[in-house]
Amino acid sequence: MNGQGTTTVSVVMPVYNAATTLAQAMQSVLGQTHRAVELVVVDDGSRDGSAAVIDAFAAADPRVVTVRLAGNSGVAAARNAGIDAATGDCMAFLDSDDWWHPRKLAVQLAWMRAGGMPISYTAYQRVDEAGAELSVVQPPATVNYRDMLSSNRIGNLTGMYDRRVGDGRFQRVGHEDYAFWLAMVRRAGVAGCAPDPEPLAYYRVRRGSLSADKLRAARWQWHIYREVESLGWADACRCFVHYGVNALAKRC
Repeated sequence: MNGQGTTTVSVVMPVYNAATTLAQAMQSVLGQTHRAVELVVVDDGSRDGSAAVIDAFAAADPRVVTVRLAGNSGVAAARNAGIDAATGDCMAFLDSDDWWHPRKLAVQLAWMRAGGMPISYTAYQRVDEAGAELSVVQPPATVNYRDMLSSNRIGNLTGMYDRRVGDGRFQRVGHEDYAFWLAMVRRAGVAGCAPDPEPLAYYRVRRGSLSADKLRAARWQWHIYREVESLGWADACRCFVHYGVNALAKRC
C-alpha cells in the first residue's frame, strides 16, 4: 500500500430509489478527511429523484464517477458494476441509506499501512430510520476464515481491502455481503478491526427490510454454508448454531 496521502480509495455505492437518504451518504464519503477518494455511484434503474441528486454531486465534485444500469439488476450486480469501474488502490462499500464518520477512511488506511493488514473493518452503530441510536456493533480485533464461518464479523459498510489481494465478486445468493467478505478473508488469510474509541459508520435499520426477516435470513445462511462453501452437514450445523448466537448478540 502506498502512503496514506496518495492511496486512493474507491467507494462503491449502489443506488435504487434512494433520493431521501442519498445526499447524506454521498456527502459522508466526499467529506472524508482522507481526500483521495473515488466515489463510484451505480444507479440501478432508480425511478425517483436519485439521478438528479447524483448528477448534482457529480457536477460539483470530479471525484464522483457515475455508472447507470439499464434496469434494476439488484444490489449484487450493481456493486460488481462499481468494482469494474473503480480505479483506486483500495476498495470500500457504502449503501445509499447509510453514512460514515469523517475519519473512517483515514483511520483504516493508517492502521492497514502500519500493520500490513490486507483487509480492515471497524465498529459501527445501528440506528433507526430517524437516525436514533439502537446499538453499537463491536467486532473482534482480528478474524480468519474459520471465525467468519461462525458469523459475519465485517459490516459491509465498514469493510475495506487492498486491491492487491484481488477483487471479489458479489453473488446473488441472499446475504451477499456475508458471502463476499467470507471469500475475501479466505483469500487474504486474515482481517482486522481498525481501533478507534467510537463507531466509524452508521447502519440504518429499516422496518420490513429483507435483513429483518429472521427466517429468510436463516435460510440464506444455511444455503451459504451448504451450497456456497460446501460444508459438510456437521460443520454446517455447528456454524449455524454459532451464527444464531452471534446474531442475537448484535442486537443486544
